[in-house]
Amino acid sequence: QEFGYLKPMRFTQDASSGINVIRGYAPGEIRINEQSIRDGVIVSATDLLVDPSLRSVADLSVAHHARLLSLDPEIILIGSGMRQRFPEPEFGARFLSARIGFEVMDTGAACRTYNVLVSERRRVAALLIL
Repeated sequence: QEFGYLKPMRFTQDASSGINVIRGYAPGEIRINEQSIRDGVIVSATDLLVDPSLRSVADLSVAHHARLLSLDPEIILIGSGMRQRFPEPEFGARFLSARIGFEVMDTGAACRTYNVLVSERRRVAALLIL
């Protein structure tokens, strides 16, 4: 099924009952489960936080760091928009010093990586900038 101009993400098995799964992504829009989101978002298997103030990696703050940590992840993905853009080094260093994996990539790659990790039942949290 196509979602307008969204690129659907297809997997052979959907064992996601009750788990947040990214169903499609396009610049300016992401579909998580059946919800269409047009703002920055933090997503984990069980949590979904839409953040309209999140427009670029320059907007990342201590509050975003705390929210991500509250999800108790083993790995954090930052989807930085259409192109890979890195946040200030201190932002990622906080996770690494807490022994939490931290990866920055473009949002499309972060969506795909999130889906793979959540399907493996890994404790992943993704902060996705549209």
